[in-house]
Amino acid sequence: MSRLDKKSPSVCTDLPLDNTDICNKLHLLKQLLKSCFGPTGRLKQVHNNIGGHVVTTSTSSVLLPAISSSQPFINLIKTSILNHVSRFSDCGLFAAVLCLSLIEHATRSGLRGGVAIRVNTHLLGLCTSYLQREDCGCKVKLDFCSSHSLVALARSVISSKPACALTEPEALHVSKLAVRAFLLTVPCQSPGEVTLGKIVTVCVEGHAVLNSAVFPGLLVDALDVLLVDGSESAHSNPLRVVVFSASLAGDLAELGDGTIDVHPGADTDSQILDQLLELGKRVVRDEVKLCACQKVVHPVLQHYLQSHGVVVIERLGIALMEPLAQLTGAQPVATLHTTIPARAYGKVRGLSVKPFGSKTMLHLHPSGESSICTMILCHRNETMLSELKVACQKTEHVLGLTLREPSALLGGGCTETHLAAYVRHKSMKEVPETVSALGCSQTELLRGVDGFCQSLESVAAALEHDGGDSFMDLTHAHHWTHPADCLKGLVEEDSSGVCGCGLMESSPNQKWTYLNTNCPQFSPAPLSRDAAVQPRVLDSFTAKLNALQVAVETANLALDVRYLIQDMN
Repeated sequence: MSRLDKKSPSVCTDLPLDNTDICNKLHLLKQLLKSCFGPTGRLKQVHNNIGGHVVTTSTSSVLLPAISSSQPFINLIKTSILNHVSRFSDCGLFAAVLCLSLIEHATRSGLRGGVAIRVNTHLLGLCTSYLQREDCGCKVKLDFCSSHSLVALARSVISSKPACALTEPEALHVSKLAVRAFLLTVPCQSPGEVTLGKIVTVCVEGHAVLNSAVFPGLLVDALDVLLVDGSESAHSNPLRVVVFSASLAGDLAELGDGTIDVHPGADTDSQILDQLLELGKRVVRDEVKLCACQKVVHPVLQHYLQSHGVVVIERLGIALMEPLAQLTGAQPVATLHTTIPARAYGKVRGLSVKPFGSKTMLHLHPSGESSICTMILCHRNETMLSELKVACQKTEHVLGLTLREPSALLGGGCTETHLAAYVRHKSMKEVPETVSALGCSQTELLRGVDGFCQSLESVAAALEHDGGDSFMDLTHAHHWTHPADCLKGLVEEDSSGVCGCGLMESSPNQKWTYLNTNCPQFSPAPLSRDAAVQPRVLDSFTAKLNALQVAVETANLALDVRYLIQDMN
C-alpha cells in the first residue's frame, strides 16, 4: 500500500466564464473556426508532433476531431457540433461560430446567465417559427422538376471547401455529377417505404477533375479480369452471379471454431483444395458467369473457374458487399459446407471493362432498375482528392435531406442578416409582452436581442477573409460585401454587385448599413420572385435549422454552468 500514489483532490472552478484563461481559449477557438468559414476560408494543416499523415482541410468534420483540449468547455462545444455534423453533414462551422459568438456577447454584455438563456431561447423560437412559415423571406422551395436548384445546393456545399481547389467549371461539373448520382439512388418505382440506394465512390489520383464521371451500376477493381471478347460481355439473358463472404483461399480458419483432428499422413491442403474445386464444379454446373468474393480466392480455383468462362473478382472488401448484394439481388454465401441454394444467386445484365488511369475497373450493369451507382472522382493530388471525396459525401447527404423537406435557405450570409433584421423588428414590436413573459427588464431584453442579432451578423461577416467590408441593405436585409480597396463613398453608388445569395442586384437607390453597427430596426420586405432569377448560393434548410438550434442550446448550456469539477488523477 505504501507504493500507491496519494489521490489528488479534484479542481473546482467557480463561474468558469468569468475565468480569463477559459474565455481566451474560447475566443481563440472562435477565431480558428471563423478563419475556415466559407468558400474563401483559410486552410488548416493537421498533424501530430511525431510525424505521420498531414491533413489539409477547412471542413469541421475533419478539423474538430483533431482539436484536443483539457478544457471541458472546448470539449462540450466540440462534441455538440460533431454530433450535429454526424447527423446532417453540413453547417458545422456555422453552428460553432454562432455558438461561440453567443457566449462571447453574453459574457461581455454583463447579462445575468439566467436572463441571457431565457432571451436566447425566446429569440430562437422567433427564428424557428419564422423559418417554418410559408412566407419566410429567406426560404426557397426546391423544384424537383428542374435540376437547377439541386445543382445550386450541391455547388454551394462543394464550393465551400476551398481545399478541393476547384475552378468554376470543375465545381459545376462535380456538382452536376453529385446531383445525377443522387437521383440515380432514388428508386423510381418503389411501393411503400422508399429506401435510397448507394453511391460508391472510387478515387483516381493524378487525372483532371473534368474526367470525373458517374455510372449506373457498380465499378470494382479488376486487374486480371479478361472478358470473352476483351472489352464487353452483354447478353440477351442476364448473367448469373454468386457472391461469397467466406474466404475461398482454403484457410483452416474458415472451417470454424473448435478442435480439428488430422489423421496421420493426411494431406489437409489437398483435401481443402478438393473441396474448393468441388464448389467450383457446382458453380459451373449452375451456369454462373460471375463469382465475387469478399476475401481471397485460391489461385487453383480461380484458374478453374476462368477456364470455364466464369469471371472471378476477389478481395472486394466488406464496404462493397452491401451495394453488390443490392445491385445483383444475390445473398452472400458465408459457408462452403452446404449446397448453394438457388435463391442465393443474383444476376447482372452485362459486364464491361473501363480503364481509368492506372485503374482497371469492371463495370457491373444492373439487370433492371437499380438504385446503385458509382462515382469516379479524379483530382490532381491526394490532398485535394481526399477533401473532394468528403465534400461529395456531404453533398449526397444534404441532397437526401431535401426529400423530407424540399426547401433551402438563401446562402452567402443572406439568411443570417435577414434573420437578424427580422428578430430586431419583431422584438421591438413586442417589448412589453416579452419583458413580462421573460421576467427581465427592458434594458436586459434589448441588450440580449442586440447580442443575438450581432452574433448572427458576425457569422455572415465571417465569410469575408480579405479585409473587405460586410454590410446589409435596409430593404430586404440581404448580405453584401465590398473589396477592402474600395472607397466607402462608392458603396452606395455601385450598381454592379450582387448580394451573397445572388438573388439581388444592387441599385443606386438602395440604402445600406455596415454589419455590427447601430441602425434603425426595420421589417425586411419580401422579394418579388422572378422565375428567371434564381439564387446562386443555397444552404440546406434542414441542416441549417438544426445547426441554429444546436448553436443556441449549446451556448445556453455553457452559460448555465456554475462550477467545473475536474478529476486531476
